[in-house]
Amino acid sequence: MPDTHYTEWMAAWLDEALDTGQKVAVEEHLAVCAACRAECELVRTGMAMLSELPSVKAPDSLWASIEKAPRSRRPVMRWALAAMLILTAGAAGLWLRQPRLPYVTLRAGAAVQQHSAAHWISTDAASRARVNIPIGVVELGPNTSIRVLSAKADEHRLSLRNGTLRASIQAPPRLFFVETSAGTAIDLGCEYTIECDRRGFGVLRVTRGWVSYESRGKTSLVPAGAMCWTREGHGPGTPVFADSATPLIDALQSFDFARGGDAALGVILSAARVRDTLTLWHLLARSTIAQRETIYERMAALSPPPSNVLREDVLRLDAPALERWKAELAWQW
Repeated sequence: MPDTHYTEWMAAWLDEALDTGQKVAVEEHLAVCAACRAECELVRTGMAMLSELPSVKAPDSLWASIEKAPRSRRPVMRWALAAMLILTAGAAGLWLRQPRLPYVTLRAGAAVQQHSAAHWISTDAASRARVNIPIGVVELGPNTSIRVLSAKADEHRLSLRNGTLRASIQAPPRLFFVETSAGTAIDLGCEYTIECDRRGFGVLRVTRGWVSYESRGKTSLVPAGAMCWTREGHGPGTPVFADSATPLIDALQSFDFARGGDAALGVILSAARVRDTLTLWHLLARSTIAQRETIYERMAALSPPPSNVLREDVLRLDAPALERWKAELAWQW
């Protein structure tokens, strides 16, 4: 007899090797047991991957041992053989071509789908999922679709097509990446939530550490407590703290995505606090020369640059000068 969760019968059920009574028992249990549904999807994925492997002749002694086994045990032994072949298939190139799916745990509901061929993981309106990776945890909200692009020791990369993803990462910087149609969120040792739709409209909110949101040469450095909006075709917007003045936040969205120009910039500058130099520092590289001079003057009034940062260097966007000023400003962010 199997254990109370029917995991021993899972491969046989997928292989349609159970009798009618056993099949009904497994199906009734799967309807009420989220843990077994998750286990079933893992077994299904492994068997699907097995079907993609090139033919390999197993030792005659192995097949002989399977044939000698009781008939009721053969599907289980077949799955064990499948697992062994999958683990050794790297030499044949399967794992080089396709990343291994992370372990997925259902959080609520049952409509979590894992599509092994493309490595998509999706939830419906009533479902949530938890994806455990070696360097942290990723949680998916309802109506969310992600694709696993890479699962290697030096790179964990997901693609978020739509929905809400929350990541909590415990690792050195630049090991975890989330791609969206508006850019790539790069972990710098952090915890954050990212939302987006299929057009790239969305928002990134950081609750711990830093995230670098990058697209086409544009970089937004987002610290804890800050956020930035995204738009397809525009890439990441300018970071802003969630507790900034509402007029500043509204004007920033207008400046970034609605050609708000000098009028929007004026509202931003007048409403800026010392902490909002995060926003102003990013705007230096996203403005005209004339606007840059105005931004510099407001920043200098809020937090004077160190002696080794010259006005003319900032206005010509000298990278070392900007980095030195950012290093001083970041203490106030």
